[in-house]
Amino acid sequence: MLNNRLLISAAHKSSGKTTLSVGLCAAFRSQGKTVQSFKKGPDYIDPMWLSRACGHDCHNLDFYTMQHDEILATLDHYSKGADLSIIEGNKGLYDGLDIEGSNSNAALAQLTRTPVILVINVQGVTRGIAPLILGYQNFEPDINIAGVILNQIRGSRHESKLRAVIEHYTDVPVVGAVYHNPELQINERHLGLIPSNETREADSKIAQIGNLIAKQVDMERLAQIAATAPELPAYQFTRSSPPDDGARVRIAVARDAAFGFYYPEDFEALEAAGAKLVFFDSLQDTCLPDCDALFIGGGFPEANMQALSDNRALRKNIYNAIENGMPAYAECGGLMYLSRCIQWHNQRHEMVGVIPADTRMYETPQGRGYIQLTETEKHLWPMTAEAEKPHIIPGHEFHYSALENTEALNFAYRVVRGTGIDGQHDGIIYKNLLASYAHLRDTSANHWAQRFVAFIRNSVSSSR
Repeated sequence: MLNNRLLISAAHKSSGKTTLSVGLCAAFRSQGKTVQSFKKGPDYIDPMWLSRACGHDCHNLDFYTMQHDEILATLDHYSKGADLSIIEGNKGLYDGLDIEGSNSNAALAQLTRTPVILVINVQGVTRGIAPLILGYQNFEPDINIAGVILNQIRGSRHESKLRAVIEHYTDVPVVGAVYHNPELQINERHLGLIPSNETREADSKIAQIGNLIAKQVDMERLAQIAATAPELPAYQFTRSSPPDDGARVRIAVARDAAFGFYYPEDFEALEAAGAKLVFFDSLQDTCLPDCDALFIGGGFPEANMQALSDNRALRKNIYNAIENGMPAYAECGGLMYLSRCIQWHNQRHEMVGVIPADTRMYETPQGRGYIQLTETEKHLWPMTAEAEKPHIIPGHEFHYSALENTEALNFAYRVVRGTGIDGQHDGIIYKNLLASYAHLRDTSANHWAQRFVAFIRNSVSSSR
């Protein structure tokens, strides 16, 4: 397994690790290195930026939805052929769901035996940097904090003081000193960074960040630290095989500025199960491509609701397709788009209207974090019915919207943990549509892609 790898973590959330990670990926790539990025935890937006910076897909490593061997297999599989792998953490190094930190960044560093580079926001800090670093070192001595990057430095005098204190009291090398600079900022909105698929200047912004980071971080030292990562055993990475007859169902996938929240491994799982993915633009295209089914992921339909509403031809085409029984799957933003309307900032825009409910945006999250679901008897493509007890399906949700003025609904899921549609249910079922606030991943805990493709194939066969 690849030796060269780093985990970029931080002392706490909002320390600048995403900007640093994107900049490091771009800087190493500009040196001619092939860089593979990974993101800890459930996330779509940071991986979009990391993917653009590296030139290929970023992949998520998540204790909640993946087994340990799946994490290691994913790291091994996608690192093949790369000169360096960079894993961006989430939150702080030791933050996690439980008191033991079993799903923390530190736990990921320990599982993957990856050196940690700690990003520290040093605004208003001088001598206090020493006990902070020493505390992080001593809290879990097995974690290899191999270097620190000082972020948001306000001047050369500030940098000199910090370096002197760290050198005097600790044995951790300073591998970067990044000065406060508005040019290093990526604009944010209510769900975090604005996705790179919405920003026309994304590539130039990434290049700018990469250039600035390269000048303020010891890239050679980082490469040397990455090379100290011990070799790990190879892990088997498997995908299901498509049907023997070679028949592939065609799934139309909305991928544009409004809908971009997809896991690349889910696309791979759909293709491995026998699907051909055909992408369309919900803002520009006036009809669906030739397809057997529809998949609309999450995103920001509220930020594009005028354009989505104005595209009446596509809305009508999708409405008719679902009414006529086309299999369809939608997550979060896709659910919002399929409702009757989206209401936000005193504006109301018509959407597809196939789901008998209205979507209202709020200023605070209406559902946020990890979730647990169990299937109801109404699920369109359920797990095996022979299970003796309800199977817990892990996932995540993050939505500032809620449905209102709902009519009678059938649901695919009961909510064990989370919010879903009404606090108790998620996964609206209408004809052959399943639409939920839940974001799911195709892992050993829930191979949804294979079941969805089988459902599509059966639906196509029965309609002929």
